[in-house]
Amino acid sequence: MLNIAFFSAKSYDEASFNKIKNNRDFEFHYHDFRLTPKTAKMAQGCEVVCAFVNDDLSAPVLKQLSIGGTKLIAMRCAGFDKVDLEAAKELGLQVVRVPAYSPEAVAEHTVGMMMCLNRRLHKAYQRTRDANFNLEGLVGFNFYGKTVGVVGTGKIGIATMRIFKGLGMEVLCYDPYENPLALEMGARYCSLEEIYANADVISLHCPMSEENYHLLNEKAFSQMKDGVMIINTSRGELLDSVAAIEALKQGKIGALGLDVYDNEKDLFFQDKSNDVIVDDVFRRLSACHNVLFTGHQAFLTHEALNNIASVTLSNVEAFFTGTPSGNELIN
Repeated sequence: MLNIAFFSAKSYDEASFNKIKNNRDFEFHYHDFRLTPKTAKMAQGCEVVCAFVNDDLSAPVLKQLSIGGTKLIAMRCAGFDKVDLEAAKELGLQVVRVPAYSPEAVAEHTVGMMMCLNRRLHKAYQRTRDANFNLEGLVGFNFYGKTVGVVGTGKIGIATMRIFKGLGMEVLCYDPYENPLALEMGARYCSLEEIYANADVISLHCPMSEENYHLLNEKAFSQMKDGVMIINTSRGELLDSVAAIEALKQGKIGALGLDVYDNEKDLFFQDKSNDVIVDDVFRRLSACHNVLFTGHQAFLTHEALNNIASVTLSNVEAFFTGTPSGNELIN
């Protein structure tokens, strides 16, 4: 019997993993709270810890897990910037992930946020519920013929670009590594500076790294067109939220869609409706009529959840049978 401790587990996680467990000799232990130094003890005796994007996998936590008998960290997401890989290697822990569970899910959510912000669907919904059918303040613009800048042309970036091309948009893109699929669909690679200067919409689809931290900052915003729309469904730390507030106040940013936020770990995936939000930056952003938040929801489709569960359990089986899955993060 192999014991797997799940952290940050929600009802939809339980449903998807239980659905495909089948005859595997696994025992699932679900915890709805985050993995932290205080909660790591709940994994005692579990050979596998299945963690999510905002779980704390710093060196102190990994050490606790190792002492408790954990051999494998199975990330049920693509991102691993919260994992101290050097510490894991020193402790003899392997880390695996799910690199691409549903690029289309994130791509569709990205465009959904664009549509909602542009045509003020969230405002129209509230108005019509109050029998207010006034159209003042709801004027949008056509995406057809506009220029979109895509930062990051991996699987999610490419899936999003396909939709942009379907809308009749001109696609500029930036990535240190050119993707032939982007060129095939008629997108043009250029510098970030050219994207900033020409894009009506900027969409982020790149991983988090030291080089990318606050990629969109005060300097970047100053180079953009007035009224630019920015969508971030990638990583919260890519965008400097404090600088974004100033850019919103100045009209440099015309609309901002955020499915991620740089301090989201204390907010997202939790019901805070009866709490006082103490994050002043978040409060200032959410008070803006042209800012739309979704709580790290972009991945959340039935197809994505099924893929996450399937690949995660395959990763676990591969590790304990000594067969490389191709999703290992430690060589």
